[in-house]
Amino acid sequence: MLNNLKTAVILAGIGGLLVLAGGAYGGSGGAVIGLVIGLGITGFSYWFSDKLAIRSARAVEVSEAQMPRYHAIVRDLCQRDDIPMPTLYVSPDPQPNAFATGRNPAHAAVCVNQGILDVLTWEELQGVLAHEISHVRNRDILISSVAAAIAMGITLLARMAMWASMFGGRDRNDNVFGTLALAVLGPIAAAFLQMALSRNREYAADASGARLLGTGEPLARALEKLERGVQVVPPQADPAQASAYIANPYANFRGGLSSLFSTHPPMEDRIARLRSGAWQ
Repeated sequence: MLNNLKTAVILAGIGGLLVLAGGAYGGSGGAVIGLVIGLGITGFSYWFSDKLAIRSARAVEVSEAQMPRYHAIVRDLCQRDDIPMPTLYVSPDPQPNAFATGRNPAHAAVCVNQGILDVLTWEELQGVLAHEISHVRNRDILISSVAAAIAMGITLLARMAMWASMFGGRDRNDNVFGTLALAVLGPIAAAFLQMALSRNREYAADASGARLLGTGEPLARALEKLERGVQVVPPQADPAQASAYIANPYANFRGGLSSLFSTHPPMEDRIARLRSGAWQ
């Protein structure tokens, strides 16, 4: 219920901001356009954000015949957590990582990158999948999916506004400063939106996954390998989808202001919590 309320507030807030931005840029006509765009983005985010995430990862669905161990682990975890079996995908991305997406447990998907299959043992992968199943049960996936879709929409609108102001000609109704503000501040707002929603969810999913297995060690070992992997293997994930992954795909971009926009808590803190038994 709380996560559903958060999602509703996010959608309403983004819609309201788009109306205000449209009104500031184009008067009453702009406000109407902002309302239409806001309704379009929020509706699309709710119904199709999972498909957007899967397509962005270039993932393909895998059957039980193709990957029986993968299916067996997820089925066991879902039975323990009393949730429906999600659709399982594999992305060709060589970076070791994984994510879950979907608007609710009945319409969920779990995706692992080929890179994570190459570096983790099945026990460690079970820890990762327990984390992702916890996201599904807690309905975190709706928030992360909607936030990712909205971030992509905000960034796209900002770029469109910038290019329109550069090549669309100039007339008396042009608001150059408003366009520049949208182009610069839009992606920053999207980054802060994802950052604010992601960090606590990762700690909670780590703890829930550890409780599901009765131990935090498999996930702790997996996170150690993932931390090294995401720093070595270049990211292919869409930046707008970064918050959905168990490890920040762009963790190798550290230092300076980048840490302010991190969508994940420090990996060393997550590992320490898992090994300290704080999840019990």
